[in-house]
Amino acid sequence: MNEIFSIKDKVAVITGASGVLGGTLAKSFIKAGAKVVALGRNQEKLDARVKELKQSGGEAFAVEANVMNIESLENASKEILEKYGKIDILLNIAGGNIPAATLSPDQSFFDQNLDGWDEVTNLNINGTVYPSYVFGKVMAKQGSGSIVNISSMAAYSAITRVAGYSAAKSAITNFTQWLASDVALKFGDKIRVNAIAPGFFIGDQNRAILLNPDGSLTDRSKKVIAKTPMGRFGDAEELNGAVQFLCSDAASFITGALLPIDGGFSAFSGV
Repeated sequence: MNEIFSIKDKVAVITGASGVLGGTLAKSFIKAGAKVVALGRNQEKLDARVKELKQSGGEAFAVEANVMNIESLENASKEILEKYGKIDILLNIAGGNIPAATLSPDQSFFDQNLDGWDEVTNLNINGTVYPSYVFGKVMAKQGSGSIVNISSMAAYSAITRVAGYSAAKSAITNFTQWLASDVALKFGDKIRVNAIAPGFFIGDQNRAILLNPDGSLTDRSKKVIAKTPMGRFGDAEELNGAVQFLCSDAASFITGALLPIDGGFSAFSGV
């Protein structure tokens, strides 16, 4: 591999590492030679993930922490620094939509479960802001580091039924731009903050909405495919290269960017 794209020996903290997307990225980073810190709330699941990562021949370390609790994150930061002495990369993967925040097809905004709204916005916004605050502070002291956040197609234009998730992901896009500007102005050009905007990938959170019990497409997923020029859903592994690129020296002049990985969904009008 061209060295400019290398993340070898970088210490990468991945929130939500026990989940499908976080786990896929963790495996990719291990294969690329990074030292992965798997961070999440469930120690048992984290241990299982780290065992899996180590079996592939890489170096991985589990740290139990809640991305919505500053004290928990600060304790995690101390533990990581005691082991590695630095934090080069932060992938803010924890987040996603929740059933309580999703409207059924016959509901309007005025039927929104507000507890669900609070939960999904807190999870996605504070679940990104708090780790950036704690681990970004380490990067500021080092004078170097790369943060990658997860936005969404829902931040580009309205997607029905997911108002809270959409609002939260739009906030993450704006926060990415704001933080990228702030750290570059105050701590120099070696700290970068970017985001990816995945298109439609079938996972545990949206499977019931996009697939019928027999595996066929729902009406909603047919609309998604119709607006995706590539004519298919994405595979989680198709996010790996873009994220690694953003964390490498190949992206040294890229900050505050939102990179869509969507098969053309955001580019196509549907006509």
